Formats: sequence, structure tokens, C-alpha cells
Amino acid sequence: MSTKPMKPIKPPKKEIHLEDTESIKCDDCGNYSFIKSYFIRRVSALMSPSGQEALIPIEVFSCGNCGKVPDKMMPKGNE
Repeated sequence: MSTKPMKPIKPPKKEIHLEDTESIKCDDCGNYSFIKSYFIRRVSALMSPSGQEALIPIEVFSCGNCGKVPDKMMPKGNE
């Protein structure tokens, strides 16, 4: 009997077909192409685990045409 920890058994991967998905389009201009964008949040030294002020990048997708981030993709707490 081995004393090494056992690796968890991975469930079989479910195959997803493109026709089972839906396209997302920009609410403003109807464009279907999106690019990676970032919101940058600042955390104060008092709240930071390191005790120093820090900047936190939050990755989002914005419209490749008009730049708007769709409301459904907007991170919570971004007022």
C-alpha cells in the first residue's frame, strides 16, 4: 500500500458544440466582436494584505467597435 496521496479522478470532459451556444452582441451598436480590456481598482494600504497600496486589474470584454462593456459582463461593485 502506498502512502502517496491519490490524485483526484477527473470527470470526463463534456463536449460542447458551437450550435448549442449563443452569440453575444453589443447592446449599443450590435457588434459581435469583443476585445480584452481591464478595469483597474485601487486598494488602500489599510485594506491590502501586504500593508501597501495596490492596483488590482480586473479583466473584462469590451466591444471592439464602440468600446462599451456589456451590462451582463460588468463586474459587481464597479460603481
